[in-house]
Amino acid sequence: MDRFECLICGPVASRDPYSPFCPGCAEPLFLVPAARSGGKIIHEDRPLALERFADFLPLDGIDPGLSLGEGMTPLVRLGRTGAAMGLAAVYAKNEAQNPTGSFKDRGTAVAVQKAVSLGIKRIGTVSTGNMAASTAAYGARAGLETFVLLKEGTAVTSLKAAGIHGPRLIAVEGDYGSLFRASLDVGKRLGISFMNSIDPYRMEGYKLTAFEIYLQMGRRSPRFLFVPLSSGGHLLGLMRAFEDLEREKLIATYPTFVGVQAQGCAPLATAFAAGLDRYERPAEVRTIAHAISNPTPPAGNAVLRLIHDHKGILLAVTDEEMLEAQRELAAAEGLFCQPESATTLAALKKLVAAGRIAEKSGDAVLVLTGSGLKTPHLLESVPVEIHRIPLSGLESCLSRLF
Repeated sequence: MDRFECLICGPVASRDPYSPFCPGCAEPLFLVPAARSGGKIIHEDRPLALERFADFLPLDGIDPGLSLGEGMTPLVRLGRTGAAMGLAAVYAKNEAQNPTGSFKDRGTAVAVQKAVSLGIKRIGTVSTGNMAASTAAYGARAGLETFVLLKEGTAVTSLKAAGIHGPRLIAVEGDYGSLFRASLDVGKRLGISFMNSIDPYRMEGYKLTAFEIYLQMGRRSPRFLFVPLSSGGHLLGLMRAFEDLEREKLIATYPTFVGVQAQGCAPLATAFAAGLDRYERPAEVRTIAHAISNPTPPAGNAVLRLIHDHKGILLAVTDEEMLEAQRELAAAEGLFCQPESATTLAALKKLVAAGRIAEKSGDAVLVLTGSGLKTPHLLESVPVEIHRIPLSGLESCLSRLF
């Protein structure tokens, strides 16, 4: 039987299966890592990511029929980008290569495997985009009745990306944080398992990204690991994965984690800068980065605690900085990611400019969480030069452009 723990209260005696929160302090719950006789190993010969890292997951078995081929995304060296900043080694973990175009598939894959093993028939999520598509796709794959609650104003592209899989789509007016909490209460009454952003099994799935980075870097940790930050579940999953690797004595050093928010909605970066261990809701939210625009991150205080314990960094970047970083990744490296993903490069540039990261500081990995194709409306303002000519002028035009 799975055991759960809270960062504040420690192990909990019992857990409400419909709630991700500690019954004592209302902070997020985590799975207690299970001991394995002889230690845990990585099965590199197995085809699926879930199977490769099965020793580290809270799954009694893995049904390959529920998988969509998530994981094992490329780690791409950013030669031009690194050289422009005077850094020897910068990499991008391109999570856009997951089945529905974002890192969310990793968490959904584990949560759905668990739901099916427990005989759960109805699942749901509260989302502003990526998690909606992911949950709908994996719910369809597993034949589960799926409910997707979308914040009012969610982009049409996100609605259609989830809707094509046939879930029950519900657009809800009002505050996102209140909707998150309400989904858990209503789900319990109606028998819908809402696997929201900090569901403990979803966070276990996010660990897979860290394990893959460890393998792809030659079984070692990067010096810096940059991650976009919203609810906190993704960052916490990655951080706890490296704790797992430390516990198994598979790494010698723990990475410096850098969690990145949008300046227009940065409650955790603000609290971190002020030396606080609890965040406050910002008075105003104004950013294009909707995927990380969360004024009341449900795992926010847990993030502050773990970042402090591991001497990590939280900071914010402007919309202009993330859009410039998005264009740079596309033009210099061929990687077209969401603006939210590009916050990682914007943050790296900021730390380099401040003298906090230099060539001898070690390598840096940027986790690019989603594809730029998720936000096509933002391309409307991107200037693209087009040379219009008659066919007869093709050769002379190409010659002039050398």
